[in-house]
Amino acid sequence: MPVEITWYGHACFRLKDRDLTVVCDPYDKSVGLTLPRLRADVVTVSHDAPGHNAVDAVKEWRTVIRGPGEYELSGIFITGIPTYHGGKGPENEPNTVFTFEFPDATVCHLGDLGHMLSETQVEALPKIDVLLVPVGGRNTLDAPKAAEVISFLEPSLVVPMHYRMEETHQHLDPVERFLKEMGFPAPEPVGMVKVSRDQLPEETQLILMEVK
Repeated sequence: MPVEITWYGHACFRLKDRDLTVVCDPYDKSVGLTLPRLRADVVTVSHDAPGHNAVDAVKEWRTVIRGPGEYELSGIFITGIPTYHGGKGPENEPNTVFTFEFPDATVCHLGDLGHMLSETQVEALPKIDVLLVPVGGRNTLDAPKAAEVISFLEPSLVVPMHYRMEETHQHLDPVERFLKEMGFPAPEPVGMVKVSRDQLPEETQLILMEVK
């Protein structure tokens, strides 16, 4: 079964196949958006802040993953890699990059990543089919850094997230800066992405998603 990817704004996504439903980075109302009623088997929290850690907004979850480590649920491998929000160093808050190895696709959610990945971190990641990447700057990747991370990881599909929207309160850059940096024309936004490894493009493609 293809992996179904749905975006709820900011850094919140639902990843779903027949065996497991994951919600990444649920937010509270401080973001400026209202999260719909979501259910999931697993909730992941990349960064311990209200825009990413509103676990109570998700119903019926069995497991919450808040940090680095290796996990297996329903045959799906989830790996958390330690990084930082806002850069490297003890003064910066921790962030976890998560990879989800579904049978039909591997999805990587960079969370609130704020720095370039090291060679060791890149080598710890599997081949990424879909990269969910923050592009709005501030304490996360801005457009040039996001483009550089993409060039290192070489995913098949790129979905930008964590950028300025009319409804959100964060002082983030708009997604157009990222599109310009990548040299991509703005694609038509889609409501859901269904990913199968045997149907991935040969060259990296950019997908804009609508907020559900």
